[in-house]
Order: sequence, then C-alpha cells, then structure tokens
Amino acid sequence: MPHPIHESETAFLNLPRAAAYLGISPNTLYVWRHRRQGPPSFRMGRRVMYRITALDAWVQAQEQADSRSNPALNPLTQKPQRRMNAPK
Repeated sequence: MPHPIHESETAFLNLPRAAAYLGISPNTLYVWRHRRQGPPSFRMGRRVMYRITALDAWVQAQEQADSRSNPALNPLTQKPQRRMNAPK
C-alpha cells in the first residue's frame, strides 16, 4: 500500500522510488510501463517519472476493479440471471 507523502517531499518519483512506493520491484514496474499496463508515467529529460497522485489514483482504480475489494463486482451478491428459452 502506498505510503503517505509529506508536503516537503517531491510530487514526482523516478522509477525505482515509484516501485518502492508501490511495494513492487523496479523490474515489474519497468515491464508494466513497457506493456502500457501500469500506472501512468512520463519522461522528464532522460528519466521516467511518476506523479505521486497518479500512483495513488491508479492503486485506487485497481482496488475498485477487483471483485474482492468492490462488493458491487462480487458475483455472489448478484441476482441469478434467468435462462433464455432455446429457439424451437
């Protein structure tokens, strides 16, 4: 889970610091960036950077997309669907 950032800290993290912030390996974050799967990033000169607010928003979106974290997506709480009659 992301760590709170103090106001005195920067608003951007490079790839290794962003990986540490998310609690994953830098290689995983690099692969996600290459596959365009992970949190949004951008280049600042030669460095790949991540906005901390974007990392937090991305984590929140991942939580909401997971049925274990979002009761609205839990299939056990959904009303069963009726079967359609087969055409004769």
